[in-house]
Amino acid sequence: MHKKLTFYLLVLLVFVISFSSCARQLLDNQLLFGIQAARQDLWDEAIFRWKKVVLSDANSAAAHNNLAVAYEQKGLWEEAKNEYDIALKLSPGNAHIKANYQNFNKNHEPFNKDKKDEKN
Repeated sequence: MHKKLTFYLLVLLVFVISFSSCARQLLDNQLLFGIQAARQDLWDEAIFRWKKVVLSDANSAAAHNNLAVAYEQKGLWEEAKNEYDIALKLSPGNAHIKANYQNFNKNHEPFNKDKKDEKN
C-alpha cells in the first residue's frame, strides 16, 4: 500500500510540474501575442492579451508595464500611471520599466500637474 501511495504521489507531482510549466508557457504566449499586436498598432488586442496575463499572474511586472504602455498609446493616462506604479512595485530594479515610467512622466507633465492641482 505504501508503495502504491508513493507512486501516485510521484505521478501527481509530475502532473503538477508539467501543468505549471504549460501554464507558464501559455502566459508567455499571451505576452508575446500582445507584443505582436502592439507592433501592428492593435492596442485593444494587446490590452486584451496582457489583461489575460495579469488575471492569471498579478505579479507579472512585464504585463503591467506593457499594459501601461498600451494605455499610454490610447491616451488613458490615469490607467497607464496605475499600471506603471504596479510594475515598479513588482520590479523596482527593472531599468526598462523605470525608463518607460520616466518617459511617461516627462511626456505627460501637464497631466500629472493637473492631478496634483485637483488634490489641493
